[in-house]
Amino acid sequence: MTTCTGVVVTYSPDEHGYADAHERATRGALARRLAGLKGYAFAGEYSASAGYGAPLYFVPGDTVPAEQARALGIASEHDLFGGVAAHAFIATKAITHPLVDADARAPAGWSHAFAQRVQDAVLYGFSAFTLADARCAGRRVLERGAVRIKPVRETGGRGQIVAADIEDLNAALEKMDPAEVGDGGLVLEENLADVITLSIGQVRVAGLLATYHGTQRLTTSNSGATVYGGSDLTIVRGNFETLLGLDIADDVRVAIAHASLYDHAAMECFPGLFASRRNYDVVGGRDAAGRWRTGVLEQSWRIGGASGAEIAALEAFQADPTLASVRASTFEIYGPCDAPPPEAIICFRGTDERIGALTKYARLGR
Repeated sequence: MTTCTGVVVTYSPDEHGYADAHERATRGALARRLAGLKGYAFAGEYSASAGYGAPLYFVPGDTVPAEQARALGIASEHDLFGGVAAHAFIATKAITHPLVDADARAPAGWSHAFAQRVQDAVLYGFSAFTLADARCAGRRVLERGAVRIKPVRETGGRGQIVAADIEDLNAALEKMDPAEVGDGGLVLEENLADVITLSIGQVRVAGLLATYHGTQRLTTSNSGATVYGGSDLTIVRGNFETLLGLDIADDVRVAIAHASLYDHAAMECFPGLFASRRNYDVVGGRDAAGRWRTGVLEQSWRIGGASGAEIAALEAFQADPTLASVRASTFEIYGPCDAPPPEAIICFRGTDERIGALTKYARLGR
């Protein structure tokens, strides 16, 4: 390979390299844009046997385990679009809540300090790593109303169960695999009604820092399921404080403050954690007593559904150093549809072997 300033590669941390066609295509399309931002070459999927002849910048499909990161030469947020964590559970929603009591099982690397730091920025709930602890936690949450039971490795709300009483709780937990709970954990938190979900995030690439707030759209998949349909973001050049300087609604301001607190606490409480792409889902809704509650649900320190919009904004900021903010959106459209607009960043347009016809793109403005 010709010597160059640097090389961007995609990477699969799970070592299996498997992903749906649209996920592989999306990661490759966005990695090409990141290569353009950095002035690097793009070399496709990482190969340990390749002689790249230049520093590598990784675009992994998931948060990278610390041991793999060290082997790959990933030493800081400047080496990847995503994040690195010392333990697998740190990259999941399991860190969001405390353990139910002092005797509850905790995995190696657990931070009690983090749960204390973020308690005012999350909903009421607990994380459990045994079914016994989960039953205890569920009973505690039921004292306030219905409990939402959330497998930590599922995304998009898949696999979640709402239990209204002890019988529902016991029935749900009886279906859980004790080994899976022990390995990854289980979240049990208060259930909300009239829910809205905001996306708050931050990205650092090529000397640029951008921070955003926005909302997600839902759509109907080819199988008739309700799924993620895209994001609409307002993105500023700068940090969370810059974002809070915008003229924004009070509920958005609270969500940004909660995400910022969660972000800072995570980076300080989990040794070895770093990320160039940080996204937080923040929910608002009414609890069983009718009170409005707002809290961070989970984090994403990896490439995600909003990343096309994030990268489009970074490109705009790089092209115009005077530009302070932009709006950008991503779109995921199932089935036949019109061609995306000419200025769109097309991530995938075709037929995925598992989910059928799909068009994915991002664009500035909405």
